[in-house]
Amino acid sequence: MKKDNSASFKQSTSIPWVELRVADRSSACYQAHSHDEFSFGLIQQGRAAYQNRGTTHQIGAGDIVTINPSDVHSCNPEAGTWSYSMLFVDTLKMGEFQKEVLGYERKMPMADYTPFLHDLERDGNITSTFQNLFQALQSESIPLQAQAYFYDFIEVSLGQGSNGGKREKTSPHLHHVREMLLDNMDHTVQLDDLADEVGLSRYQLLRAFKNQYGLPPHAYLMDEKIKRSKKLLKSGQDISSVALQLGFSDQAHFQRQFKKKLAVTPKFYQSHFITPS
Repeated sequence: MKKDNSASFKQSTSIPWVELRVADRSSACYQAHSHDEFSFGLIQQGRAAYQNRGTTHQIGAGDIVTINPSDVHSCNPEAGTWSYSMLFVDTLKMGEFQKEVLGYERKMPMADYTPFLHDLERDGNITSTFQNLFQALQSESIPLQAQAYFYDFIEVSLGQGSNGGKREKTSPHLHHVREMLLDNMDHTVQLDDLADEVGLSRYQLLRAFKNQYGLPPHAYLMDEKIKRSKKLLKSGQDISSVALQLGFSDQAHFQRQFKKKLAVTPKFYQSHFITPS
């Protein structure tokens, strides 16, 4: 039997109860089936007939399919091939995160989880939020970042959205979280530990921290790392040493993040302040 190289699977290391599937120009067809997990993903290329709970939808690039546990569904390309990125998420874990998001806005539902309302979504905000989440999981980002993107996706998928620009009440205790991040810059800080520090749920902490400091914890920490790296580079420290001191996984990771913020490499930046011996 010919090996199918169009599909690949991966268990997330950032969020261990999430599985990733990528199909690249696949022509595979699927009979009606269901999953124990939540499954949702982005169509990147091609068109397909997507049937869920007895209704057939024509889907294409940019569409997000949203499939609840036990939903009987099938997805088959109309002609040629199609490409997509899917996530399969443990149902009870998904429910835990949903309850935090819903509980922040209104009374918690009694069910184990809240099902998706629609079979698919064509909202650009949902699409971009999914892309952020999938990229973080695929690149094995730190759990703090991946979990923040996971909450973002749940928020938009449940229609919670933003607060319309309204400033929420700030917490006088959030400076403890900020200090905890900055004191542990050289290794990974867990979201649960940050939330416990101020007695908030993980979701409440993410929203409160972003409201007070303008960025979620992982992004705020990265911003501080880059600012501190500039001082270290100016002092003449070796780039690999700077990367190690600031907790980057390797020098390449440091260079990518530095360039995202300053649009130049650390070496180029340093060359303007240090005269070669």
